[in-house]
Amino acid sequence: MDKENILSVYFTAGYPSLDDTGIIIKELEKSGADLIEVGIPFSDPLADGPTIQKSSSQALKNGINPNIVFSQLQSIKNKIKIPLILMGYLNQILAYGEDKFLKDCQDANIQALIIPDLPVSEYKSYYKELFEKYNLSNIFLISPQTSSERIKEIDKLTDTFIYMVSSNSITGAKTDIETEQISYFERIKNMKLQNPTLIGFGISNNETFQKACKYSQGAIVGSAFINKISQKGSLENNIMEFVKEIKPFQ
Repeated sequence: MDKENILSVYFTAGYPSLDDTGIIIKELEKSGADLIEVGIPFSDPLADGPTIQKSSSQALKNGINPNIVFSQLQSIKNKIKIPLILMGYLNQILAYGEDKFLKDCQDANIQALIIPDLPVSEYKSYYKELFEKYNLSNIFLISPQTSSERIKEIDKLTDTFIYMVSSNSITGAKTDIETEQISYFERIKNMKLQNPTLIGFGISNNETFQKACKYSQGAIVGSAFINKISQKGSLENNIMEFVKEIKPFQ
């Protein structure tokens, strides 16, 4: 991943409507997003703010489950080229069956997973070998509280990018980036890690996207995108408008 100004967009599978997953992926690719993170709805998310929680709740009411998510991803895998990342929680993987889950990821052309509650030690001792078996990468999260020693360890275990959580709060769209966040971004940038970093949590407009890109290879947008696709009007138009607003120069 040697690009700059990478825009990664997160959305909840099965939202706003059950069958929107494939449409959203295709439209995001068409509109100029660089990466897509597909969230598997979960009833008890750890770090998600009210917007993503609400979308997860609605998606579950719509009838989404991991089997349907994989079926939806399978149905479009030959129609898209954009890299896909799947985000979920460890309990979902355990309930589904670890080996089956990772095999289905591989079959759906998923390139990497984000599992916020997977400890680094458990990944090293058990999951790393499983991920490698299915040619999948694991994306670790770091925050302002993560020690430099732990960040260096994560950097050695990473072969895609490191997800920089911009603050210790839950996810949610914010209008600006605070001074204390900037000092954290500078600290990470000065570590000269071997892997690229993408900044997430609080990226909501072109201004916050551009600021994040000064200190990393790009940014991840979630809540602001979900707010946009929740609005009335054409889903396709809302997606195109959103991407052009965040990243107007392609």
